[in-house]
Amino acid sequence: MKALRPTAVWLLSLCTFSAFSQSSLPALVEEAATSTTAAPVPELAKPTVDISGYVDLYYRYADNELGSVTSFTETSNAFTLGMANLLLSTQKGKFGFVADLGFGPRAINANGNAGSILAAIKQMYVTYAPTDKLKLTAGNFATFVGYESIDPIANPIYSASYLFSKGPFYHTGMKADYTFTDKFSAMVGVFNDTDSKFDDVKGKHLGAQLTFLQGGFKTALNYLGGREDNTIGSKRNGHQLDLTTTWTLTSKWSLGLNASQKTLVLPETDRTTDWKAAALYVNYGFSNLFSLSFRGEVFDDSDGIIFGVANNKVMEFTLAGNIKVDGFTLIPEIRLDSSAEPTFNDGKDGLTKSVASALIAAVYKF
Repeated sequence: MKALRPTAVWLLSLCTFSAFSQSSLPALVEEAATSTTAAPVPELAKPTVDISGYVDLYYRYADNELGSVTSFTETSNAFTLGMANLLLSTQKGKFGFVADLGFGPRAINANGNAGSILAAIKQMYVTYAPTDKLKLTAGNFATFVGYESIDPIANPIYSASYLFSKGPFYHTGMKADYTFTDKFSAMVGVFNDTDSKFDDVKGKHLGAQLTFLQGGFKTALNYLGGREDNTIGSKRNGHQLDLTTTWTLTSKWSLGLNASQKTLVLPETDRTTDWKAAALYVNYGFSNLFSLSFRGEVFDDSDGIIFGVANNKVMEFTLAGNIKVDGFTLIPEIRLDSSAEPTFNDGKDGLTKSVASALIAAVYKF
């Protein structure tokens, strides 16, 4: 047999490689593509945003035909808007964010800064929880002092107490909450001027809270102190000690207590003045549709810090009902304010020792 010429050998090799390529190349390409393509990256879950809020309004009548001296019910004989509130909150892992916005007369009363967009900010803060026991908060948030809330949906009585009206509404700063056990927790914080988005008075406020919880019983001891302005423009050091207690006796009965004392020290003279007050709350739920609440309050202003009259003591007694249907709540209320010394405007350019009033409020929560 004759040896194959080089040209023949080359042609034979080319045919063999071509046949192999046609049968095997697609499989090899597919295998290579599979082995070299990165695994698809899972899409990260986006944090959900919870949206809620409410709207409220009221009609109030007073025998002096003037607005209340406590917060949020400052008109009489007129239908008055309260606040349209929108709460946005989200949580992703250890981080959270809250934007609590309010619009209307109640928002301006609570947040100040009338005529500014800041009047709409009730709360705006971020949270970080490095552990299950510790949570850090920074921003603008509701006060920890007192029993009542700016939000009418959180209060069975629509009109505000003197204690809440004269106490703080919110703080701007940082705080740390720590849970020691299922019964004990604590909070410490550093804040700007009370009820302000800014810090115009030199120095910071310090706040602290110690809470005990056992079954249906909860009590908190609160402290807030710092330098502040008074009505004549000089500076003074304020120290407020506050106690709040709630006690759920049965499925129908519950009690609440708020007691507070604020001491004011004028640095120039070391002169000390104070006011002190206590309020008792009694709530009874007849059914899921109707409940009745009573508040009795005594506000001792012997130094005349709040009402400008020495040796004065103010009391108020309020009875309110809550009629609830789905997200709608109707709140009829009667109230009597009285004082040891003539304190209230009588509507005729004089002062009187008592004012009787009645109101009906409507709140819709969504």
